[in-house]
Amino acid sequence: MNTDVLQLAQALLEQHRVLTLATLRPDGWPQATTLAFAHDGLTLYATTHATAQKVGNIRHDRRVSVTVDHDEPDLSRLQGLSMAAHAEVLTSPARIEHGYACLAHRFPWVGGMTAEVREHMVVIEIRPRVLSVIDYTRGFGHTDLIEL
Repeated sequence: MNTDVLQLAQALLEQHRVLTLATLRPDGWPQATTLAFAHDGLTLYATTHATAQKVGNIRHDRRVSVTVDHDEPDLSRLQGLSMAAHAEVLTSPARIEHGYACLAHRFPWVGGMTAEVREHMVVIEIRPRVLSVIDYTRGFGHTDLIEL
């Protein structure tokens, strides 16, 4: 496995706080949603309202796609990542707390969420299966693909 590519992927996850999550609706249409995220290694965590459409989509089909990037006017400096992943709405109290701890480290306001607010929220865990790291600093269109 290319450690330079994995290090760039980790750096991109550290640099960015927002991702686009594409889920599959039960009617087959994809749905893209913007979410704040935290990570532990390459595993991503997000929290959202329990009744959000993306939550139902994940419960219907765990397969998701994710992008992490930013607007870069100079295409020769474009870097980002995308992943094919499995998402899960966490139910284990220990895993939920781990997800919230990761999120609170990055977004301190998450640590201040009351029990009443958290009662209406869920934690989503996203585990990549295929990682695509885009790095145009190495040439226009340069992409490295890693199967995990």
